Amino acid sequence: MFKMNFTYRGLMAPVFTPFADNMILNLEIIPKYANFLNSLGIDGILVNGTTGEGPSLSKDERKQLATKWKEAVKTTQQHLMVQVGGAPLPDVLELAKHAEEIGVNSILCLPELYFKPTTPAELIDYLKEVGKAAPNTPLLYYHIPSFSCVHINMVDLVNEIKGKVPNFCGLKFTSTQLDEAVLALHANEGKYAVFLGADSVLAGALALGMDSAIGTTFNIFPNLSIDILNAMNQSQTEHAREIQEKLTYTIEVIKKYGSWVATMKHAMNLLTPINVGKARKPLTNLTEGDQKKMADALEFLVSSGVITNYNRKQIKSR
Repeated sequence: MFKMNFTYRGLMAPVFTPFADNMILNLEIIPKYANFLNSLGIDGILVNGTTGEGPSLSKDERKQLATKWKEAVKTTQQHLMVQVGGAPLPDVLELAKHAEEIGVNSILCLPELYFKPTTPAELIDYLKEVGKAAPNTPLLYYHIPSFSCVHINMVDLVNEIKGKVPNFCGLKFTSTQLDEAVLALHANEGKYAVFLGADSVLAGALALGMDSAIGTTFNIFPNLSIDILNAMNQSQTEHAREIQEKLTYTIEVIKKYGSWVATMKHAMNLLTPINVGKARKPLTNLTEGDQKKMADALEFLVSSGVITNYNRKQIKSR
């Protein structure tokens, strides 16, 4: 009988999948990547999510990444969550089983992306199958309607899933519908965790009572979100709002040069010592002209103090 033991709360980074120039996995950089995030105060890792281009990877590549990250977090003691969805169901079940076999801390799962569930009952049946494949590992559902086009209300899911999927523990809620997120957090007697997946509304979510998030920018400038979290915990709402404005503005500056993952990867390469390479097709990477424009824009943000802990020479050298 599964015993509930999912206690992780706070900020978690959905890590990028690092590629070499030939677009083969760069597994060797992962220990350095884990140590880098750990040194910045990020003690939770999500592998093979949207930021990690999970659905663009083969089943074997996803296993390799999960295994390498598991090895890395043995040293850093970071919580390891692995996203197993976004593939044919037999592969999803195999990935879930593998995740449990290597001893990850939790599993996250997208819905079926082609024969999409349209009711909570259908989604629960799907999660039940995934849960059976890894019955001793906490399972969370990945709600990202802008990508999955599955628009099931998460309050309904949380209310109806009780007792039907024994290892279900919560949600990654990647949407700006904060009313739904907060209601889901309090549904079913507040039994389940809800991780916000929208960096640009973090302060608002915390003000409404949420306490956890999984955000791409936690890879690049986690200090901003950590400062927002600390300010809200100390009831410094105005200070949290000011930091959120800096974070949201920085996000807008970065993402205007292309798709979310490709632009954030390039920002990671410019601002940090971790080179995660380019995004894999079908995503389109930045043109040389846009790379230069982003570097100039980030250099301005650093020089003007919008983002800190970086230097202009570092950007110019990349």
